[in-house]
Amino acid sequence: MFNKQKSSGKRVLVIGSGMGSLSTACLLAKEGFEVVVLEQNYLPGGCTSSYWRKGFVFEAGATTLVGLDTGMPLHYLCQQLGISLPAVPLELPMRVRLPNGRWINKPKSLDAWISEAEACFGKQGQRQFWTFCAKIADFVWQTSIRQRRFPPGRLSDLAWAIQHTDLKQIINSRWALSTIRDLLKKHGLHGNDLFKAYINEQLLITAQNTAEEVNVLFGSTALCYTQSTNYYMPGGLMGMVQPFVSYLESNGGSLLLRHEVKEISHDGHQYHLQTSKHGSFAANFLVSGIPLNNFQELAGKGFNFRKQNSIMPSERLNSAFQMGIAFRSSEGTSLQAKDCLHYQLHLDRKISGLNSGSLFISLSHPDDQSRSDAPCHTVASVSTHVHHPEQHLNWDKQETEDAVLDFLAELGFFQRQDVVYYHSSTPAAWEKWTGRKWGFVGGYPQFKSIMPWQMADSRLDGHKAYLVGDTAYPGQGIPGVTLGGIIAFEKLLADWF
Repeated sequence: MFNKQKSSGKRVLVIGSGMGSLSTACLLAKEGFEVVVLEQNYLPGGCTSSYWRKGFVFEAGATTLVGLDTGMPLHYLCQQLGISLPAVPLELPMRVRLPNGRWINKPKSLDAWISEAEACFGKQGQRQFWTFCAKIADFVWQTSIRQRRFPPGRLSDLAWAIQHTDLKQIINSRWALSTIRDLLKKHGLHGNDLFKAYINEQLLITAQNTAEEVNVLFGSTALCYTQSTNYYMPGGLMGMVQPFVSYLESNGGSLLLRHEVKEISHDGHQYHLQTSKHGSFAANFLVSGIPLNNFQELAGKGFNFRKQNSIMPSERLNSAFQMGIAFRSSEGTSLQAKDCLHYQLHLDRKISGLNSGSLFISLSHPDDQSRSDAPCHTVASVSTHVHHPEQHLNWDKQETEDAVLDFLAELGFFQRQDVVYYHSSTPAAWEKWTGRKWGFVGGYPQFKSIMPWQMADSRLDGHKAYLVGDTAYPGQGIPGVTLGGIIAFEKLLADWF
């Protein structure tokens, strides 16, 4: 059993057990650090997790899994740690129902997707737009894993970046200065209202903002994530989290659940974390996986918090309304999970309590019976954005739930009489579950006024405290926070060893 107060020179405290935190924690454990992870919840994984309720396993937040292709962050991390994930590749990543009622498939093949897009939105500019976006997306992933000390916060980072920079990176960096709206204009697509609606809802899933704000580098990557291999994790995303927890513990690390951090201080030598029920912990190094908004409130005596200017207010953030639904699988429905697991559904009506333009629904795999105690049941996760969550923390959910269930039944996902259980979460519930301020999720949105090199980097105080998670560069999604965890590890080692 470790000593809470006595600290070796290579002891690190990690706050939170999301994928950003676990990435850094595992890499540090591999290097011989004594790693202690403090998680406020009763389950690890943060927003990349799953939980059991009423005989079914529901996803806690994220439902799509990408990043395991060669050169992408999750693939790199698994390679470094020797971890193999039992992920199942999906033949069709997504289907989309447009506001005019038309359905389109989003296949992995770029040529197949371009043909689908041309048939739906018209031929003008589609091939040129998507070919360019795919090229930029490939470039971003190849570059991000090479530039593992970006954004540069010190001269040593800059020197390292220059050493790992090639002409292609220099040429393509200019696309950080243009938005996806600019790209639409370039290809004559800015007057195509149906296509713009599609693009904006896609960007909200992965970049938390629309074409007017998202730069071309991040936007192309966001729009082309279905051209990467999409995976399903049997048993829910906890199946992805657990191998990293096992790796951490088998390499001398500890994960302590139900350890909520209430205050963070620094005495000039060590970081001290005060928890609600388990006293205080001390270490020479600190890695924080909690959002900057929360960290600011926890930073106490002696802590040199240097990220005030990076904090975003509620009016720039999004939370979510989410439903978990379990229903009996029925041959009488027109949409079956065997065809596709992920759907984006543009709304053609106002749903009480919501002001979003689409719903995203993910279904359990038909061959995965581990997510239900009873056979022949499907588990669904439905989510949509709630903007400015501080002003929309809670409301009477019954009308919202009924409207969502009716909408999904009309589209053929199930028959209402086959629904055996459902529950829903407003931003207030997200705040309670994740501990995140106002329950905001999905990270900080992309804004054209914030260049990639201006995003919060992983150094929290200029000393031995580091930041991971979706409020640090590069931001959202499993691949994004995994990359952020890798970068924090690289900077910590470069700074002190």
